[in-house]
Amino acid sequence: MQEYASKAALIDEIKKTAGLFIKEFDDVADADKDLRFDGVDRTPGEIIAYQLGWMGLIRGWDKDELSGKEVITPAPGYKWNQMGELYQGFYDKYKDEPLPRLKELFVTDLDSFIDWLGAFSDDELFKPGGRKWAASTPSNWSLWKWVHINTVAPFKSFRSKIRKWKKLRAEV
Repeated sequence: MQEYASKAALIDEIKKTAGLFIKEFDDVADADKDLRFDGVDRTPGEIIAYQLGWMGLIRGWDKDELSGKEVITPAPGYKWNQMGELYQGFYDKYKDEPLPRLKELFVTDLDSFIDWLGAFSDDELFKPGGRKWAASTPSNWSLWKWVHINTVAPFKSFRSKIRKWKKLRAEV
């Protein structure tokens, strides 16, 4: 897994990969946002909904912890072996949004996510125990790992998926 020297380096990488990711949708027609092709497991709308869902979950876990509520991961009513159902919930939440609105929501949520991330100290981000919810895995992850695997990593992998989707779309 990619590592970071500082909070600034993590935020810079999120901004860079998010910018490249969302730009891939500039030439996707709104009418095509729900098209599915063999070989790509998500539609363009689902790809953005997935990212919106995870950014919201992470901030929600933190908000719950800070307000003294019990943090339920991954989400109330879901277990870690039910990720497909959780993702379907993300897709359902955003299914009626047009692609331009999904892109706006992504940019707005990303800005909010980065602001939230900026409030942490390097110790809170990079040392285990910075947040109880982050250390809830058997491997006692630090907060930055949760952030990385739910932002930078899928921004990169989904960028490849949307490119493959666009190539398949062009062949139709």
